[in-house]
Amino acid sequence: MRLIAFDVEGTLVKARSSWVELHKKFGTWEKGKEYAELFFAGKIDYAKWAELDSSLWLGKSREEILEWANSVEYNDYAFELMDFLRENGFKIALLSSGLMCLAGRVARELKADYVFANELIFKDGKVAGVVPSVDFEGKGAILRRLKEELKPELTVAVGDGFNDLSMFREADVAIAINPHEGVEGDHVVESLREVREIVEGLIGGR
Repeated sequence: MRLIAFDVEGTLVKARSSWVELHKKFGTWEKGKEYAELFFAGKIDYAKWAELDSSLWLGKSREEILEWANSVEYNDYAFELMDFLRENGFKIALLSSGLMCLAGRVARELKADYVFANELIFKDGKVAGVVPSVDFEGKGAILRRLKEELKPELTVAVGDGFNDLSMFREADVAIAINPHEGVEGDHVVESLREVREIVEGLIGGR
């Protein structure tokens, strides 16, 4: 059995950040940007950042959130890549520090085996808070637990951002796809089709 872990936003879908996209949708980006700066300056932790961010959307409806999540488009070759991976004995995990409203949809449609993301809390159909399940460094710990549980012969990680580096460190092979500046993997690619080509090379002799 083999294991592959994907970041979601910017990797499998065209949206780069569900947090940023929802801020832009609701006109809260200026305040959201201030909270991001506090986090990256080390003045607040990730849980507080998520709490502050989601507080800007209190009272927004589930329908408004899902309208955005359901509008996000996939990157080319996402479905074909998943079919190939399943045919070759991979368990597929999606690890997102974005929001489950998007990651859950992607997991269902791509038929992933596991999905981890931060979850907005709704009360009476309105945003009431957030459960910050995947912090900025949390992907590595999640992937480590999956490896301990599944004991795969090969673990691959695919992502594009700094919050993917912790899962890169846990993988046998890390693939950076259109990475942010300063993000490096064992391989750097521009498309999901290239991810398949690398995986084919990895499993060719196994």
